[in-house]
Amino acid sequence: MEHRSLLLLGLLMSQSQHGYQIHDFIEKNLPFLSDMKKPTAYALLDRLSREKYVDVTVKSEGNRPPRKVYSINEKGKKYFYQLLSENLSSADSLFYEGDIGLMFVDHLPQEEILRYLHNRREALIMKQDVISRVPSHEYKKGVTLAFDHKRKMLEAELSFIQEALATLQESSHIKEVE
Repeated sequence: MEHRSLLLLGLLMSQSQHGYQIHDFIEKNLPFLSDMKKPTAYALLDRLSREKYVDVTVKSEGNRPPRKVYSINEKGKKYFYQLLSENLSSADSLFYEGDIGLMFVDHLPQEEILRYLHNRREALIMKQDVISRVPSHEYKKGVTLAFDHKRKMLEAELSFIQEALATLQESSHIKEVE
């Protein structure tokens, strides 16, 4: 959960924002880097406010309902740098939900396994296509690094799926010959 706090605080390092702006930015610009949902973002912003890492002001514009605007304060900046150093120093746990399904492929007929993995490959190719069109950020090398990492992870996953399909297709052919 701390990576999500890091994300919210990092976005507030640039400018004060209301919750909808933050969530909208994450949803539109970072769908491959975060799966944070709107209720989670608001709950975390409220927690960060209660813990005195962000200040909240209520602003009204025209006929719009009042909005909470979140700003990072000095305590929040210290916490941001702590979370940032922990995040950059740690190795991600490599738990892929799809590995659980792979463990149990022996319970399916060969043609179903191949069909499902072909579907997975197509979904990965679509994600890879979308992320390949994300431009480099000239002034934000960190954003470029994050997207480069995601590209490499997608390439590795796609390579693995292609190898798995080849292996399964070979074993299918051997069984047919026997």
